Amino acid sequence: MKILVTGGAGFIGSAVVRLAVARGHQVVNLDALTYAACLDNVADVAGNPNYAFEQVDIRDRAALDTVFARHRPDVVMHLAAESHVDRSIDGPGDFIETNITGTYQMLEAARKYWAEAGRPEAFRFHHISTDEVYGSLPADPSVMFTEETGYDPRSPYSASKAASDHLVRAWGETYGLPVVLTNCSNNYGPYHFPEKLIPVVILNALAGKPLPIYGDGSNVRDWLYVEDHADALLLVVSKGRVGRSYNIGGENERSNLELVETLCAILDEKQPREDGGSYKDQITFVTDRPGHDARYAIDPSRIRAELGWRPSVTVEEGLEKTVQWYLDNESWWRALQSRDGVGQRLGTGK
Repeated sequence: MKILVTGGAGFIGSAVVRLAVARGHQVVNLDALTYAACLDNVADVAGNPNYAFEQVDIRDRAALDTVFARHRPDVVMHLAAESHVDRSIDGPGDFIETNITGTYQMLEAARKYWAEAGRPEAFRFHHISTDEVYGSLPADPSVMFTEETGYDPRSPYSASKAASDHLVRAWGETYGLPVVLTNCSNNYGPYHFPEKLIPVVILNALAGKPLPIYGDGSNVRDWLYVEDHADALLLVVSKGRVGRSYNIGGENERSNLELVETLCAILDEKQPREDGGSYKDQITFVTDRPGHDARYAIDPSRIRAELGWRPSVTVEEGLEKTVQWYLDNESWWRALQSRDGVGQRLGTGK
């Protein structure tokens, strides 16, 4: 199978690229190489004859048409997106342009290619999205997001992803484009760009800096190891039912405070502080961000029942793997620390 992956130099996209190439698929990585992208993420497959790279912005329709004509993919996995909630609060325009306009251009380029190819039945446009489109959940653990949950986005980021989801469904209904959608919980793991909670905590801890936790740390997220997510995505694009959406969760709910305390305990064991103290002493509660959703949790029943998929990594196992990866790959994250916004508090609404 030849797969066109957008955003393949990003965090989740690169995990998809690495796994797909390892499984023998041909992969075309289309990425604009914006601030959060890094070709080092796919260095392990860069020399593989089944891998190709195209530096293209998904808003550039002419360039997209050229890529489709040159590579003639069997399926599209659309991951390219602006994804940092805090950045969306400070600068929503980039999220509107990339996540909405960019998805529109991708849909139109795919529709043109699919039509000219004779509308092959096996073609799929797989749109990868987030559980944040559903809004916020109460503390009741019996209440979870399902594929039927109504959309209620609360941030510019989640609103832009909700809009892109609606566009994909509309192109499926109106034009017959064979689409599938997935909405995932919070990802973490190797190659996570150092602006999200887990890499920020790891790197701040190692640098002796405060470990910032928004509000009182009670916000709950379901954590999905990125390599598990990549496995689920490849399953959906090959076996998912056309027009169907699938929620992909890690089945690992933790409050932000619990998560950070677990990271500190792992770091205490793997790389103890020189003064003998615990990294927990560096935890600092900071002003919450505007519109911070209280809880996300995914009911994964559909993907389990229809496709037989479940996550293989617990959050404790995944966090230990992630911490070890950052300890072993200092050259990777050091090179990214000078990029715009890294290490700064963003998303205060000011």
